[in-house]
Amino acid sequence: MNCPCCSGKEYKKCCEPFHLNNDVPKTPEELMRSRYSAFSKVMPKYLVDTTHESTRKNNDFSDIEDWAKSNKWLKLEIVFANADKVRFRAYYQDKQGEIYEHDELSTFVQENGKWFYVDGEFY
Repeated sequence: MNCPCCSGKEYKKCCEPFHLNNDVPKTPEELMRSRYSAFSKVMPKYLVDTTHESTRKNNDFSDIEDWAKSNKWLKLEIVFANADKVRFRAYYQDKQGEIYEHDELSTFVQENGKWFYVDGEFY
């Protein structure tokens, strides 16, 4: 099965090792892709766990789970990725059939060899 993150790789060789805690993303882009896949697979715990503790309090587990479940995740495009930022576009469809584009510049931080999502600026 292809990975939901649109990398072109199989899920088991792409985001699954991160989701199973068998490996950690080595770059902000890998973390971004694994977070998108976690939305697609409705994995709110992974999303909370990969959010930096400084902004984690702003994330409600139930809200994340509800939002992940209430949308069909269609596609992820990485616009660019650098040392600590990733700009991406995520496409999703709501229950009414409307298609949306979420365009964000995300900031990441690495602590003790592990990357975390901090926050994002929407376009």
